[in-house]
Amino acid sequence: MIYRIKQFFTSLTAKINSDDIKYLKKNLNKSELALFLKLKKSEQKHCIKVSKDVEQICFHNDIKCDKLLKVALLHDIGKTEVKLNLIEKAILVILDKITNGRLKNNKNKKVYIYYNHGKVGAKLLENYGYDKRFLYLIENHHNKNIKNDKELEIIIYSDNKN
Repeated sequence: MIYRIKQFFTSLTAKINSDDIKYLKKNLNKSELALFLKLKKSEQKHCIKVSKDVEQICFHNDIKCDKLLKVALLHDIGKTEVKLNLIEKAILVILDKITNGRLKNNKNKKVYIYYNHGKVGAKLLENYGYDKRFLYLIENHHNKNIKNDKELEIIIYSDNKN
C-alpha cells in the first residue's frame, strides 16, 4: 500500500524534462512519439521510468533490448482511449483491492480501460505495423500467469517497480 501512496504523489508531481525528451527521441520514431505524447504526463513519466529500468536489466544481463525499450515506452498506450484522472485511478485501485478484482466485469468505460488497457493498446498498435511478439508483450504486460517468458517478465517487473 505504501507503494501506491508513493505512486500517487509521484503522479501528482510528474514532469518531463529535457533528458526525457532526448531519451524518447532516441528510442521512438516520429509517429511513435506523437502517439506517446497522447498519454498524460504522469503516464509518460511512468513509461520512461519503466523503459530505463528495462534498459538497465538488459544491460546487466547482456540482452538485446531495442524492441523491449519501445514496448516499455508504449505499454500503457491503451490508456489514451479513455482518460482517467488521478482521483479516479486511485479510487479504482482501492476498489480493485476491496473487491479482489471482481470489478473487472463492470461495463463502465473507465473501469474497462483500467483492467484492459494492455489489450486496447495492442489493438491500437496493430495499425502501426508491429509484429505479433511486440503486440503480445503490450497486451500481456499485466498477465502474471504467463511463465518462462524472459522479455515479458522484464516488462512486468519494471512496470510493477514504477
